[in-house]
Amino acid sequence: MTGPVLNDTSFRSETPEGIEYTLYPAGLCARFCAYGIDTFIEWAVLLIFFIIYSAFLYSFGGFWLFLLFYFVLDWFYHVIFDVFFRGQSPGKRILGLRVVLSDGSPVSAGASFIRNLLRFVDGYIGLYLIAFLSASVSQAFRRPGDWAAGTLVIYTWQSQIPEKSAKMDWLTSWEPILPKRPLSFEEKQGILMFARRYPLLGEARADEIAGSLAASLQNSTEPLTQGASAYLLGIARSFSGER
Repeated sequence: MTGPVLNDTSFRSETPEGIEYTLYPAGLCARFCAYGIDTFIEWAVLLIFFIIYSAFLYSFGGFWLFLLFYFVLDWFYHVIFDVFFRGQSPGKRILGLRVVLSDGSPVSAGASFIRNLLRFVDGYIGLYLIAFLSASVSQAFRRPGDWAAGTLVIYTWQSQIPEKSAKMDWLTSWEPILPKRPLSFEEKQGILMFARRYPLLGEARADEIAGSLAASLQNSTEPLTQGASAYLLGIARSFSGER
C-alpha cells in the first residue's frame, strides 16, 4: 500500500554495515492533533473519576486521593502507551503516528520516561513555545524531550507492526538458523538491528534491505532456500536469546 505524500523531510538511519533505513518524522500539525486527542481523553478520564470519587470515595481519602490520581494520569499516561502499546497512544494511533528510538527500533521504558519527564520544559508558562521552536528548526521535528531521550515520532502508514510485545519475543515465529561462517561483532549487531526494525518495514522493503547482507553470509554458489528477511531473522533468533 502506498502512503500519502508528505511535506515532512525524511530521516535516514544507517547500520554499521551501511544498510540504510528511511523514517518519516511526523510534522507539527499531526503531532499537535494527536496531543489534542490524548489531552481530551485524559480530561475525560479525569472527569469520570472525579464524578465517581465525589459520589463514593471522597469520605475515604479526602481530596488528596483525587490529586494523586491526577498526578499519576498526567505523568504516566504517555509512558504506559509508549511501552505497552508499541509507542502509540490513542491520539497517535488515530493519526497514524508512533514513537520510536532514533535508529527506528521500539522505544524503551527509560527513553519514554525521559521524553515525557521533559514535557514540563515544552509547556513552559503553558504556551508550548519551546516545543514549537525546537520542532520547527530540527530536521526530524524533535522537541526537547525527544532530543534528550533519543526518540522520534514517525508516520506509520508503511509499517506492519505485529500485535505483540515491542520486545523481540516475536522472533520465535522463525526457526533458528546457524550462519555458514563465524560472524564479526559488527555483522551480529547489523543482524540484530535489522531484526529490531523488521516490524517497522513492509515485507518488500525488508527483503530489499536484507538481500545484500544475507548474500554476504551465504556461500556464493549456494542459493537461499528462503527469503532474505527470514534468513536473517532465523540467525537473529539463534543468538538473540529468544527461545
